[in-house]
Amino acid sequence: MKNILSDSFSADIWVVAEISEMRSNQNGHCYLELVEKDEETDQIIAKARATIWSYTFRMLRPYFETTTGQRFTSGIKVLVSAHIEFQEIYGYSLNIKDIDPNYTLGDMARRRREILARLEEEGVLEMNKELDFPEIPKTIAIISSPTAAGYEDFVKQLEHNGNGFQFHYKLFPAIMQGNKAEESIIQALDRINEYENLFDVVVIIRGGGSQADLNCFDSYWLAFNIAQFPLPVVSGIGHERDESIVDIVSHTKVKTPTAAAELLIDYFDECREYQENLQENLLLEVNEILHGSSEQLSFLTNKFSQMVQRILERKTQQLLLADEKLIQSSKRCLTGHDYRLRSTQAKLQYALQNRTNQEKNKLDHLQGKMEIRIKHLLENKKNKLSLFEQSISYLNPENILNKGYTLTLKAGKIIKNIDLLSEKDRIETRFKNGSVTSEILNIKPKK
Repeated sequence: MKNILSDSFSADIWVVAEISEMRSNQNGHCYLELVEKDEETDQIIAKARATIWSYTFRMLRPYFETTTGQRFTSGIKVLVSAHIEFQEIYGYSLNIKDIDPNYTLGDMARRRREILARLEEEGVLEMNKELDFPEIPKTIAIISSPTAAGYEDFVKQLEHNGNGFQFHYKLFPAIMQGNKAEESIIQALDRINEYENLFDVVVIIRGGGSQADLNCFDSYWLAFNIAQFPLPVVSGIGHERDESIVDIVSHTKVKTPTAAAELLIDYFDECREYQENLQENLLLEVNEILHGSSEQLSFLTNKFSQMVQRILERKTQQLLLADEKLIQSSKRCLTGHDYRLRSTQAKLQYALQNRTNQEKNKLDHLQGKMEIRIKHLLENKKNKLSLFEQSISYLNPENILNKGYTLTLKAGKIIKNIDLLSEKDRIETRFKNGSVTSEILNIKPKK
């Protein structure tokens, strides 16, 4: 088998393949797995091992990357010149001797055209550009590597702008080169989308590194996400030679992170200039209005003064006539009131005299009636007093004794009940003409 292959493929052959896997060891040798895929299904239909020895790899790799601006890594299609080798233990392999970077450039351009055509067919290519860029982009979401020099340049330019504008920004860290960059940047966009209402604009910046690190910015899925993002996206990837697909779908592209910061500052500055122009124009218009109003006011003042003078003269004449009429009317009114006053006074005097006589007659009549009633009352009280004196006389104990009755006393108190006495009590019995003291021998209650 080895001899057959050696005889059949004695010269080197050119092979088109995609690098599926790639690794290099400490000796500098590069080991590849090359595949061929079906263009419609993207399924692998052929596979081969390949080797680039260190002395060749040290020349081919920088030559390829410098020419294409693409890192020599897995996932790219290449046209290589190789010698077919066969070893009894390891089998068939390709020993790569040369590479044509122009083929890879052509394949990259084809893929680029296909991606742009697909985005346009899906109607998303210009979506981000159609968004209104905020007049004052004050809050900024930044996608970058926190250690990138471009990020530091961007922040420094923002914070030390000459006009002292204040910006608020937040970094959403992402990997900005290599195979994982696409997924990392999309994840950062998803995180920003959760706080969409807090930001005015998104800035994707990258500084430093080689042109070969820019392959991720020609990715379909990254471009698809940026094109449909709800906030304007500014790309400041930091390369000048080529325009990436991310640059094409972004709202605004700039060459460097510093230029991205200057773009945002310029929007602030334009707004400030616009406000200053508005203020200046407003002052001019106000001055013109005041000047015109001053002239109009002077004209109206003169006209008003003349009008007021005529009105005052007319009103003065009317006031004099009214004054004369008022004096005459007052005289007539006073004469009539004087007559009515004297007539009313006479009527009041007559009514007062008549009422006084009536009240005097009533008073005399009441006085007579009161004298009669008082006399009767005194006689009645006198009779009652005589009867009261007679009753008191009847109740006097002396009168009772004079009638033959006696009074019994114990210790100076009249005894009215036999229950108040006991045997051997000493009692006093009073008569009309004296008293006796006795000792009770026996008590007989009434049955």
